[in-house]
Amino acid sequence: MKLGLTCPRFVWPGGDAAIAARFADVVRGAEDAGADSFWVMDHLFQIPNFGAAEDPMPEAYSVLSYAAALTRRVTLGTLVTCVTYRQPGLLLKQVTTLDVLSGGRAVLGIGAGFHEEEHRGLGFRLPPVAERFERLEETLRIAKRMWSAEDTPYEGKHYRLARTLNSPQSLTRPHPPILIGGSGEKRTLRLVARYGDACNLFHGADVRHKLAVLRAHCEAERRPYEAIEKTLHMRVPDGRSVDESVQLCGELAEQGIDHVIVAMPDPSTDASLTHLAELARQVRGTY
Repeated sequence: MKLGLTCPRFVWPGGDAAIAARFADVVRGAEDAGADSFWVMDHLFQIPNFGAAEDPMPEAYSVLSYAAALTRRVTLGTLVTCVTYRQPGLLLKQVTTLDVLSGGRAVLGIGAGFHEEEHRGLGFRLPPVAERFERLEETLRIAKRMWSAEDTPYEGKHYRLARTLNSPQSLTRPHPPILIGGSGEKRTLRLVARYGDACNLFHGADVRHKLAVLRAHCEAERRPYEAIEKTLHMRVPDGRSVDESVQLCGELAEQGIDHVIVAMPDPSTDASLTHLAELARQVRGTY
C-alpha cells in the first residue's frame, strides 16, 4: 500500500506571512517521513468541514510548483481540480509544466466540482451537474490528445481548440496519471474506467461496493480493472493513535484500496509528521 499526505488547510501561527515557511516544513516533512505522494485541494475559498471561507486558500498549481522545488521524490497532485475553473488547454499546460519542472512527478487530479460559494464569489459559472460531467469528459478527451503526438483541432460541445499543441511535452509516459475524484456510480466511476489511471474515494464510502461498480464499468469498457489505482482520502483526527491508523489502513487494503491519502488537522506539527512517518513504516512493511 502507498501512503500520501494532503494539506487541506493553511491556517498557521504567523498568519499569511508564515504560509511559505510552514508549507515548506510540511512538504519536506512528508517526503522525509516516507510519504509516496503529496496533495493539495484545488479550491478558491476554504470549504466547509475544513474551515471558514475566509481562511487562506492559495492557488493549487502555484503551491504545487513550489512543492516541486522543495522535494525530489513524492508525486504531486490536486484532490481534485474542479473542471470549471480553467479552460482545458490551460489546465493541461499547467499540469504538463508541473511534470516537466518536477522531473515527471505530476498527477492530474480532476472532478466535476461542487462548491457554489466560491464560484459565485469569484465570478465563475457553476453549470448544472449534467453539464459539468459533459465538460469533465471533454477535458479528459482533450488531455489524451494533448498528451499525444496529435496537433489537430478539437471540436466538442463545450470546448473548441484550433490546435492541441502542447510543448514541452510531459516527461511521464505515456502521460501523467489521471486521477478522477468522486464515487458516483453512474457517471464518475464510468469515467474512471474509460479514462482514468486512478480513482479517489472518500473515507466512509462503501468501498467494496464502489469498487465492484468500478470493476463492472471496466468490464464494459474492456479495460483491465487492475490497471486503475484505487485511492482513498482519510482524515486522521487529533488523538488517533498510530496503531488505530495502521488498523484502518489494513482494513482498507483488504477492501481493495492501494493508496491511502491522509489529512491531518495541522500536518506541520512534529506530532503529525511523526505519526505519518510511523504509519508509512508500518504500512509499507505490512500491506
